[in-house]
Amino acid sequence: MRCRNSGEHARKTIVRCEPDVKISSVADCLFCQIASGLIPAAKVMESNRALAFRDINPQAPTHVLVITREHYPDLAAVARAGDGLLDELAGLAHQVAEAEGIDEPGYRVVFNTGPQAGQTVGHVHAHVLGGRALGWPPG
Repeated sequence: MRCRNSGEHARKTIVRCEPDVKISSVADCLFCQIASGLIPAAKVMESNRALAFRDINPQAPTHVLVITREHYPDLAAVARAGDGLLDELAGLAHQVAEAEGIDEPGYRVVFNTGPQAGQTVGHVHAHVLGGRALGWPPG
């Protein structure tokens, strides 16, 4: 359990406690099933704690997803974990860009967090996009 002070109000301190966010696997999670090998994916590369594979609905010539092997629902959960996993995801995203030859001309890494941002799978994942000019603003 992680607890944090969210402010003092009239002589009392409010402390929010949040459960640890690491879950090994969620049975009905598509990305947990891919990470465990139950559902096949076109793997690009992997590490002990992360996996990169091609998106089945690419939005750019290069569109690779980088996921955690353990279940974290979103970017905020990985950030709260604080065990270097977020650094590992970013590093693997860059390695994908290098391997795909998009590191020099440029690439985009996107974490959609929550339904209004377009997160359609409740398992943290980074989109590595490149291979063409990417417009701004996105969406």
